[in-house]
Amino acid sequence: MDKTRPVIITKKKGGHGGHHGGAWKVAYADFVTAMMALFIVLWLLNANKKVQEAIGGYFRDPTGSSKKIGSNMLGAGENFILTKDNMPELKNELQNAIRQLPEFDKIKNQIEITVTPEGLRIELMESASGTFFDSGSPNLNADGRDLLITLAQELGKLPNKISIEGHTDSKPYAGTGAYSNWELSTDRANSARRLMQANGIRPDQVTQVRGFADQHLRKPDNPLDPANRRISLIVEYVVKKDADDRPTPKEEPKKPEDEPNPAAGDKQD
Repeated sequence: MDKTRPVIITKKKGGHGGHHGGAWKVAYADFVTAMMALFIVLWLLNANKKVQEAIGGYFRDPTGSSKKIGSNMLGAGENFILTKDNMPELKNELQNAIRQLPEFDKIKNQIEITVTPEGLRIELMESASGTFFDSGSPNLNADGRDLLITLAQELGKLPNKISIEGHTDSKPYAGTGAYSNWELSTDRANSARRLMQANGIRPDQVTQVRGFADQHLRKPDNPLDPANRRISLIVEYVVKKDADDRPTPKEEPKKPEDEPNPAAGDKQD
């Protein structure tokens, strides 16, 4: 063997395999997207009907150019028309909004919301010391302003019309001159209208402002009870008319020449 022959040593470098590409990134992105979609679906299932309709409207018309559904709560209100069937839902939402007021515990017994044949009636009743108005005055106090602003912001989202009524008890007005309970009840209803229209109610949404003095007592057996002094807001029903409910056109009366003449015999050739 030739001892002068050089020894050749080959060394292999260890390392990772070839480039795997970005396939794992695509799979991870798909997983994250699927999880996000799952959480959105779970959230929507627990959301109330109005939120579901608003979101659905947004995806049907993202620009909001057709009915403005999903662009804001007013747009959603155009599609959420309150009838006798869903009026209790509005009652619950208003009650939840009122509970958020700082002075709710102080005024909760002076507020009553009921579903009536004419619509949703919201009664704001006075107490002996005056809950929403200064005593004997059409001027709203802080609690009355906060409550009416909250109601205006909620009711202004709806297409329903609103009537506002003012009522007093049977105690004669203590002021001098010709000013009486008639003027006081009307002025209080108007004060409520002005404040609500400045804070959410549309100008054309209020259809009536009425003052009844003591002609519609809440407690007829006790005409002097402070609860008879109140402001009533009536959210009127919207009646949907289907195509089948449209009146059928009246038939035009037949002309005399079109009617058969029983006295005439058959003409023979």
